[in-house]
Amino acid sequence: MHFLTIRKGTALLILAAFFAVVTAAGWWLLKAGDKVVIKETAGNPVREIHMVTGEFMATLPSGKKIEAYRWDPGTIFMEKGEKVRLIIYGVNGKEHPFHIENTTIKGTVKKGEETAVDLSFDKEGTYRLICEVHPDKEHNGPMIAYIVVD
Repeated sequence: MHFLTIRKGTALLILAAFFAVVTAAGWWLLKAGDKVVIKETAGNPVREIHMVTGEFMATLPSGKKIEAYRWDPGTIFMEKGEKVRLIIYGVNGKEHPFHIENTTIKGTVKKGEETAVDLSFDKEGTYRLICEVHPDKEHNGPMIAYIVVD
């Protein structure tokens, strides 16, 4: 009996190792074809980044209701000189007029609509996408996203 138990344990160990190898190989094969998707526009590569407007609501122990609006994702990354089309879909809130700090870029995101913003920065740094309706806690914010340019 002891001999059979050792053989079963060894067989189970070999079987577990086999499944681990097959799983890892399958994952590698599925990921091997991944690449960054770039939409070509007039011969210039433009990367699309999608963002949405979101809202959080909660009730304090006192019964007071609080809410906050956010951009999601809250941070995006791009390279200096890279061309990006930021597509923002309005999910929560009637509308969100915005500007990107230290630029002339501005627009409005409306509920149920997409707003496309073409971006390209010549200087590295962090640029803030600020909703003008929700700029701080007193106005159910801050609704600020960060655009990090390297």
